[in-house]
Amino acid sequence: MYCGDYQIQGTIFPALNFNPVMDAQMLGGALQGIGCEKDMVIDILTQRCNAQRLMIAEAYRDMYGRDLIMDLKENLSHHFKDVMVGLMYPPASYDAHEFWHAMKGADMEENCLIDILASRSNGEIFQMKEAYLMQYNNDLQQDIYSETSGHFRDTLMNLAQGTREEGYADPAMAAQDAMVLWEACQQKTGEHKNMMQMILCNKSYQQLWMVFQEFQNISGQDIVDAINECYDGYFQELLVATVLCVRDKPSYFAYRLYNAIHEYGFHNKTIIRILIARSEIDLMNIRRRYKERYGKSLFHDIKHFASGHYETALLAICAGDAEDY
Repeated sequence: MYCGDYQIQGTIFPALNFNPVMDAQMLGGALQGIGCEKDMVIDILTQRCNAQRLMIAEAYRDMYGRDLIMDLKENLSHHFKDVMVGLMYPPASYDAHEFWHAMKGADMEENCLIDILASRSNGEIFQMKEAYLMQYNNDLQQDIYSETSGHFRDTLMNLAQGTREEGYADPAMAAQDAMVLWEACQQKTGEHKNMMQMILCNKSYQQLWMVFQEFQNISGQDIVDAINECYDGYFQELLVATVLCVRDKPSYFAYRLYNAIHEYGFHNKTIIRILIARSEIDLMNIRRRYKERYGKSLFHDIKHFASGHYETALLAICAGDAEDY
C-alpha cells in the first residue's frame, strides 16, 4: 500500500516454503523437552506471519492435543511470555485483548485505549468489537461507557463506533470545520468540546488534512499546539493522538515508542503492543521515522534497555539493518 510518496510496510512477512507441521513439531520439541529451547521458539514465531502462526497452532493441536498458547504461557515467563503469546493472537483479537486488560486491569491504562482507537480504521474497529464480544462476552462500547467518563469518554465512544467517513473530501466544508475547531479552542464550553471531537472523529482523513491547513490559515497556529494550549488531561491526549494519526501514523507510533522507552523507563506493555500490532502493517516506516526524528535507531534503543530472550524477541520483530547493530 502507498501513502503519499512512500510505501507502507511491516517487518514481518509470510515465510517462504512454510511447513506448519514441521514448525509445530519443532515447537513441541522446544517447549516439551527438558529445558525450554527459547531461541527455537523465537526463531519460529517471529519469522512467520500471523496467518501462518495460526496454522502452526492448529497443526500443534492436531499433533499433541494441546493448546500452543497455553504451552507458551506455562513454559515462558514475564515480558518474554507476553511477546510470544501476543504474536499468537489474530490482530483483532490482540487489540480486543489489550483493550480489555487496559480497562479492567488493576490500573486503567488510558494510553492504550488512546493508541488503539485513535489509529485503527473503521474495519479494524469493527473486527475488534466482534472479537471483544467473542472473547469477553461484553459489548466494548458499553464497557467504555462504564469504565471512563467526561469528554474523554464521549470521544472514545465516538471513535469506537467506527463510522469515520472514508475517502470523501469537500474543500468548501473544510474552512467551515476549521472555524468550528478554532471557536472550540477559544470558547471551551462542553458544547464546543463536543463539536471538536465530532469533527476529529467523523470526518475523513482527506477532509481533515484540508481542515488542519485551513485552521493554520485562520489562526496562524498548528492545530496540535492549539489543542495543547486549550485542553488538558486524557481528552486532550486523545484529540492530539487522533490529529497525529490523521497526519502520519508511523510518526505517531515512533513518538509513542520513544516516550515509552525514554520517558516512562521502558514501558514494556506499550512497547510490546505497538511492535506486535504494527509488525505486519507499518513497523518498517515507524523505524524510519524513529531514526529520522531521534537520531538513534529503534533497534539500538531496544538493545540498550532490554535484555535476555525478551530483547532477542523484540529485536527479531523490529528486524534491524546492519547499521543498527
